[in-house]
Amino acid sequence: MSDPRAWEMRVFLRVAARGSFSAAGRDVGMTPSSTAKLIGRLEERLGVRLVERSTRKLRLTAEGDLSRERAEALLGEVDALDA
Repeated sequence: MSDPRAWEMRVFLRVAARGSFSAAGRDVGMTPSSTAKLIGRLEERLGVRLVERSTRKLRLTAEGDLSRERAEALLGEVDALDA
């Protein structure tokens, strides 16, 4: 996929699924810092906080949970079109 927004959504979905920037970053070949910065840029662009950060775990906000649902649906449609 060449659209950077699709990549951001995929990374966001890994963060949501794994509950950490480190684990998600490993899954997609990024450092934890790069993963956190990508999510921060996504949040800034959307104007909402998607992830509540703590020292041990990440948790989706209500907006993050809605964004996760919509990203899953959108990317599912894109993947279906590619297939």
